[in-house]
Amino acid sequence: MMQKQLISKLSDISFSACAIFTAVITVFFVGFIFYMAYPVFQSQGLYFLYGDVWDYSRNIYGIRTFIAGTFAVTFTTLLIALPISFFTAIFLAEYAPKPVVAILRPMIELLVGIPSVVYGIFGLFVLKKIFVQAVNPFLSSHFGFIPLFVSYSPTGEGVLLASVVLAIMILPTVTAIAEDSIRSVPFSHREASFALGANHWQTIKKVVLRTASKGMILGAVLGMMRAMGETMAIVMLLGNIMKPPRSLLDTGYAMTSKILNDITYHLIDDRARSALFGIAAVLFLLEIIFVGIARKIGGKNS
Repeated sequence: MMQKQLISKLSDISFSACAIFTAVITVFFVGFIFYMAYPVFQSQGLYFLYGDVWDYSRNIYGIRTFIAGTFAVTFTTLLIALPISFFTAIFLAEYAPKPVVAILRPMIELLVGIPSVVYGIFGLFVLKKIFVQAVNPFLSSHFGFIPLFVSYSPTGEGVLLASVVLAIMILPTVTAIAEDSIRSVPFSHREASFALGANHWQTIKKVVLRTASKGMILGAVLGMMRAMGETMAIVMLLGNIMKPPRSLLDTGYAMTSKILNDITYHLIDDRARSALFGIAAVLFLLEIIFVGIARKIGGKNS
């Protein structure tokens, strides 16, 4: 009896220690980022957020261009990935026979294990040619009257190309979480809907998706955070031109790209290093804000 109590107590202590260690690491990591970024916030003030000049020689740092590039890529990625992911999840959870699920789901999950640099190479050497020769000219010539498809880059790099690759990257994450959320809806909910005369699609639309919406929103947020924080594929495909993108076919410059491109060259200069950490701090704050909004929306739907 004493031995069981000792084992139970040791288990409680071990679990508590792991939780405390994780919390300490998180606080240290966040604190380190904001500590390193504080000098640039102190020297630049709000200009750091709305300014569009980034000049190491004059120690002027504004990240509006990088914020615009990050937002353009992230939201375009979500517009592409979410419909595909959600409809795939509905098909796997509600319509597909078990043998089909056994084949398709591992194939989708396999995409998670592919390194982001491989996605970047795929976009650079395969998709880029398709965009240069077909996609960009077609969209510009047929839909050029819409501002979203004006002024495409002749190199093929741009917001749309980067977003397509990012959509492929986040698709397995969003699909897996959405499918699990749909499968977690009790079958009694479906039976009650069928008993009231609803067909299969009406049951999915009115009952299943509403019940699973919180989990599906969580999947969308996780996908958005990965898209917003992605680096290698963005560096390869967005163009890294210091100007806000004027359309989906135009080039841009994301926050993560700026950090990766410049961090190794400006570690010695304290002010430049602080500016790059400032970008990381702003990116971190943006993700916290979006997670908070998603939790509030998901809470209302639960």
